[in-house]
Amino acid sequence: MATNVQHDISSGGVCYREAGESVEIVLIQTRPDRWQLPKGAIEEGETREQAARREVREETGIDGEILEHLETIEYWFTAGTRRQRRHKSVHLFLLRFLSGDTADHDDESMDAAWFPIDVGLKKLTFANERHALELARERIGSFRKASSP
Repeated sequence: MATNVQHDISSGGVCYREAGESVEIVLIQTRPDRWQLPKGAIEEGETREQAARREVREETGIDGEILEHLETIEYWFTAGTRRQRRHKSVHLFLLRFLSGDTADHDDESMDAAWFPIDVGLKKLTFANERHALELARERIGSFRKASSP
């Protein structure tokens, strides 16, 4: 018997802001013991970039400007009462903070908060998201150097 596999495509990202000499990133809490990058499904008619910006805004209360694509992570899991096998691709982008307040996050997140990058790396639950944050840290460093006098 062939197994049906559901393919899901999402977008999200690493949104950062400068805090004096350091840089902070925003994460969402989805369970008491789980901190993640904001991400979610791409809606009909949306580009990956539009979906990433919308999902970050909805889940964190923060609006950010898309700077570039960081990477696409892929993973397998099972879900639902029938334990359907699923394959998920998540397009992650680097966003620079424009406006907003983490208190304005939606109900999909228990909490949203800013963290220094090193703290965020320790808080993130999943290794593939830690890898994306490492890439983001490198790229943020390049953007900061380019904008320095």
